[in-house]
Amino acid sequence: MTSAYKLAVAGIGKIARDQHFPAIAAQPGFELVACASRNASVDGVRNYADLDALLAAEPSLDAVSLCAPPQVRFAQARAALEAGKHVMLEKPPGASVSEVEALRDIAQTHGRTLFASWHSRAASAVEPARAWLASKEAGAVRAVEIRWKEDVRRWHPGQQWIWEPGGLGVFDPGINALSIVTRILPREIALRAATLTIPRDTATPIAAELDCIDTNGAPVRASFDWRHGPVEEWDIDVDTDGGRLSIREGGKRLSIAGEAVSLGLEREYPALYERFRELIERGESDVDVRPLRLVADAFLLGKHVETEPFGR
Repeated sequence: MTSAYKLAVAGIGKIARDQHFPAIAAQPGFELVACASRNASVDGVRNYADLDALLAAEPSLDAVSLCAPPQVRFAQARAALEAGKHVMLEKPPGASVSEVEALRDIAQTHGRTLFASWHSRAASAVEPARAWLASKEAGAVRAVEIRWKEDVRRWHPGQQWIWEPGGLGVFDPGINALSIVTRILPREIALRAATLTIPRDTATPIAAELDCIDTNGAPVRASFDWRHGPVEEWDIDVDTDGGRLSIREGGKRLSIAGEAVSLGLEREYPALYERFRELIERGESDVDVRPLRLVADAFLLGKHVETEPFGR
């Protein structure tokens, strides 16, 4: 096996410190050698004010993990790919579907790996849920209900980018649920209608209701809300002709037909870096835009309802 790949992280915020750095430290396949951030630094590695400076100074670098807000992700990913680096994208992979698809072409042109990661798909309940649903006959899924609700002030304290165009608003967490559903359901789903509740002082929604349908006609409904608390509600229920499959706590718990399913340890981000290394070794990319496409469709089809200012 190849020795550890030299890795850099761009965007040193809460998600990088809470999830990426511990996962990298636990993953022998990567060695963190450098970071790029305008306002932060990381002990024990070389630090740069921006990714361009990092790429210019680190010619032996193998890969870059991008954790900056999605509005700047395209320019960063393109620069890294064109510099010959493999790239991992924190979710959401970009501010638009078109730019992520363009990055896939750029990666292919330069023979590099592009990994659009969806960390919630690595939750311990997801693959057992997918396998059980895949074992059912066509038409077994009767209805899906998603409830993904939390307190924005707890999870994004003081972060302005989430309220700007491309920041997704409540879809920043809601897309985690969509990434799970698009992974576990045996059929594709399409958005039919949406209602977006948008504060008067933001460009993105604080709540959303989605009305979808799978290709066999089963309704798939989602409710997202950033005004919920103090206990988060990260739940998915799938009603089937074999009973209800329920995912709780964002994928930490699973029950089928009323019986709890024993799951392995929770290790979302370590699993992502294992997947990233596997893709590099195989010379492949993994770029699934379906969750982001559903969000884009919600902005395209959604009815806008104005609500009181968020008051940042």
